[in-house]
Amino acid sequence: MTATQERTDMLRPAGKPVRVLVVDDDPSLTELLSIALHSEGWRIRSAADGQGGLRAAREFRPDAVVLAVALPDLDGLSVRARLRQEHPGVPVLFLTAKDSGPDRIAGLTAGGDEYVTKPFGLEDVVGRLRGLIRRAGVVGSYGGSVLVVGDLTLDEDSHEVARGGTAIHLTATEFELLRYLMRNPRRVLSKAQILDRVWSYDFGGRANVVELYISYLRRKIDAGREPMIHTRRGAGYLIKPAVPL
Repeated sequence: MTATQERTDMLRPAGKPVRVLVVDDDPSLTELLSIALHSEGWRIRSAADGQGGLRAAREFRPDAVVLAVALPDLDGLSVRARLRQEHPGVPVLFLTAKDSGPDRIAGLTAGGDEYVTKPFGLEDVVGRLRGLIRRAGVVGSYGGSVLVVGDLTLDEDSHEVARGGTAIHLTATEFELLRYLMRNPRRVLSKAQILDRVWSYDFGGRANVVELYISYLRRKIDAGREPMIHTRRGAGYLIKPAVPL
């Protein structure tokens, strides 16, 4: 299954791309999110404040909304309330700060919505949005959520991973890294790309964290088998089916 084939399960019933509205006043974050979501084959519209988000929603009629809680004008919860008046049932993924209290979190998750805490991994945002969109009944039935590269499979819903039928246990970060690699089979991904998609958008660590987690994956995916994860020195990493002996 190619990355393009994998994305066909997220089409609206008429076969048109899913529409996602991103509302956040951080232009760098908005750009990163838009790129990540666009790579899913989705149509993206963005706005920098609550009022702009409401106007964009009227014109764009999104299937899902990524919404910052803290905005220059309206509170994110107020924006959601007004969105629901005009677009009943539209799922919302909130972007919130680490210091949000339990009462605040309860408000964010009311009505089936979800939230992620800044800083976050872009793959986490994509995965949560896919779940929200499926539960909202937005997409038609165009396939499953299982990525396949060679004899390696990854189920995005159950988080089950197996190679040659043998189950492999991964940590949450290892899973996100493998998912990103498997969504881009045979494509060389740089350390910078991997950091942006798997770790926080403003991750302050060094790129050697990628090397470390690639080594973890290799121990679990490639140990005792023909290798699937490869290094392209000076360029990055890729995954491809193992070459049979």
